[in-house]
Amino acid sequence: MLELKLVEIKKPEEVNIIIGQSHFIKTAEDLYEALFNSVPGIEFALAFAEASGACKVRSHGNDKLLKDLAVENCLNIRAGHSFIILLKNAYPINVLNAIKNVPEVCSIYCATANPVKVVVAQTEEGCAILGVVDGFAPKGEEGEADISWRKNFLRKIGYKL
Repeated sequence: MLELKLVEIKKPEEVNIIIGQSHFIKTAEDLYEALFNSVPGIEFALAFAEASGACKVRSHGNDKLLKDLAVENCLNIRAGHSFIILLKNAYPINVLNAIKNVPEVCSIYCATANPVKVVVAQTEEGCAILGVVDGFAPKGEEGEADISWRKNFLRKIGYKL
């Protein structure tokens, strides 16, 4: 038996998320340390779904609302060894290298502030993330006005001089 599901991630609009896959029980603690040490003033939470033993969702963070949402989303996805991180006062670009350098992390499915839907396959044993729908479909090629907007936006948020 195989059933495909689409799981919508619940989050406030201004919150960024990172969804990935890992492989070991100490993932939650190691991700917490990587995030906490990456950006001063970062607000975040994470949830990690174990795939063996007790099969619990482990969670950490410094924001109660984000922590509750991370756990809820992780339980909705139901995929073992998956993790979800919710971020405020930081962008994924600020923490992705630190996350990728956590030895247990296998892959990153997305890092975004967009609305996200997770494509999940469910079997008798468990669930797997097949991929994500990150945001919306392209509406055409970038024009001169779009290029100008992009360049101004990057400077406004401090990522370009």
